[in-house]
Amino acid sequence: MTVFRGCVDIHSGKVKQIVGGKLVKDDTESDEVETNFVSEQPSSYYAQLYKQNQIYGTHVIKLGSLKANDDAAREALGAWRGGLQIGGGITDSNAQEWIDQGASHVIVTSWLFPEGQFSLSRLQHLSSLIGKEKLVVDLSCRRREIDGTPQWVVAMNKWQTLTSSVLDRAFFQLLSQYCDEFLVHAADVEGLCQGIDQELVRKLSEWSDLPVTYAGGARSIQDLDTVKQISNGKVDLTFGSALDIFGGNLVKFEDCVEWNETQ
Repeated sequence: MTVFRGCVDIHSGKVKQIVGGKLVKDDTESDEVETNFVSEQPSSYYAQLYKQNQIYGTHVIKLGSLKANDDAAREALGAWRGGLQIGGGITDSNAQEWIDQGASHVIVTSWLFPEGQFSLSRLQHLSSLIGKEKLVVDLSCRRREIDGTPQWVVAMNKWQTLTSSVLDRAFFQLLSQYCDEFLVHAADVEGLCQGIDQELVRKLSEWSDLPVTYAGGARSIQDLDTVKQISNGKVDLTFGSALDIFGGNLVKFEDCVEWNETQ
């Protein structure tokens, strides 16, 4: 059934909530990015909070290539070994290292799309390298209207680059052979707290037979029930900027915990 999944987004070594699609680069200490929240707490604080409340499947996302992001990610993983997923800059050369550091899964996106083209051979290689059961494929996307029909195009490089891949059941079925679950950020509504993309959530439940977590726009505890209803309990939901532990005033973390306990 639909459950709440946690997140820890790391930018410039700090836990932040960023407006989706606004992050262009993070290879310096510049803070030139539109944020909703910058935490004074270390990443381990959130890891311990999720651990104490058994929020499994929480994803830690490194937004950029700074060493400070790697350090903060390792601190989080150390606080809950085997309980967190790690994403951001994952390739075949570092995936096993992050598993060894304590990640339950690695989350991969951009590396699977060299030159914006999906590489099945890369996915097969990474899956065989670390094991299908430790791999999450991030199919974060942007919505495009084609002749009045919505399509969701996979976006990479911090959601700035559109790939040639459009989400549909055939694509999910192909990838499902080589991974354990999917993560999908709706980049157009991420961080805006203006509502989820219900049409995308419904489609995800139709397209994927594996667990899939949706992130983007959630703003009310009722969104969990909405996702449950329209996905028949097949899609999980992440709250970010709306959550009180990230400075929001729309959703209480304790209510999310209570929801999970009743499912």
